[in-house]
Formats: sequence, C-alpha cells, structure tokens
Amino acid sequence: MLPTALDVERLAIRSVIDNWVLWRDSGDWDRFATVWHDDGWMTATWFQGPARDFIVASREAFDRGVNILHTLGGWTCDLAGSRAISQTRMAIHQRAPLDGVPVDVTCIGRFYDFFEKRAGRWAIVRRQPIYEKDRLDVVDPSARIALDRTLLDRFPEGYRHLAYLQTKNGFAVKGDLPGLRGAVVERLYAEGRAWLMGAASPGKHSD
Repeated sequence: MLPTALDVERLAIRSVIDNWVLWRDSGDWDRFATVWHDDGWMTATWFQGPARDFIVASREAFDRGVNILHTLGGWTCDLAGSRAISQTRMAIHQRAPLDGVPVDVTCIGRFYDFFEKRAGRWAIVRRQPIYEKDRLDVVDPSARIALDRTLLDRFPEGYRHLAYLQTKNGFAVKGDLPGLRGAVVERLYAEGRAWLMGAASPGKHSD
C-alpha cells in the first residue's frame, strides 16, 4: 500500500523527534536549532526556558564535558490539522561524579511534545518530558557510595536520582515536574487536548 497523506505527516514529525536526539547529543548545534519553531520552549530537570537559550546552555554544558545522552523507543502521535501532540518513550542517561565516584543515572519516561506545522514545516513548540522512574548505579561495581536521604527525598520519585546527581554537580533542579501519575501530568494531558482543539498557547510552561 502507498503511504497516505497522514502517514507522510506522521513520518515528518517522527523525523524531528529522532533528529532532536541525534543532533543534540552529538553537538550538531546548527541542525539542532532547526527542530524548534522560533517561539519553542524547553523544560528539563535543569533548564526551563526558550529553546534558543536551551541550545546555548546545552552547548556550554557539552563543551564542559557534561555527559547526558538519550535513547528513544515507542512513539505515538495525535494529529489535528496543522497541530499535533507527540509522545515518545525515552531514556535519559547521565554519567557524572558523585562525591568523587563515577556513577550512571538512567531515567525512563516520555517526551510529550506540542507540534505545529508552519509554512510547510513541522517543528516543536513545546517539549515537556514526563519522568516515570530512574535508578543510579556506580560505574565501578567495587565502589561504594552513601546517599543523603534528605536531599534524595526532596524530589519526585520519577526522577529523584537524576535530580540528586544533577544537584550534587551544581545544577538547579526543578522539583515539580510531571511523572507517571498525579495532578501535574493530568494538567499536561489537558493542555495537550486543548492544543489540538486550537488553544492560543501550548499550556503553561514549567518556568
């Protein structure tokens, strides 16, 4: 069967999702800028702001040797004319020292993306990750670490180890980001539905 017009649109959106990860994680900053619309907004544990500023901050962190990588999995997309809500299974992988001991944190969740097609081009208007669960492992199995339970418990279950590591490495981490369940993620879903129905903006940014 030949691809339908809907298939073509969905493929264009999925290409943007794949390019985001490949270009950001490899430091291809000029091409990374093309996955966003000019008013694009990015929320992460360590950053909330315009996409143009996220590119600058990511580049500076990359140049300092910050090691944050992403992998992608299953994907779904709801389309409504020139708008879409895309959800992509993802994992965030960060390696960094924790009290002098190299560790890996893996955080599993979804990229929840507000898309719009403008002048024939699909791009991201807002990216809001959903953080579902994470874990921390020492790189050297013979090494031992002790976590500060008070600091760890400051953060939601879905990304508490990632937030712990990033805080210990000097990042200011936001503490009320959406997880698998709860009022915060339900509000995000409502904002997504409103976006598909023609809302003037893609919800309330986490700033």
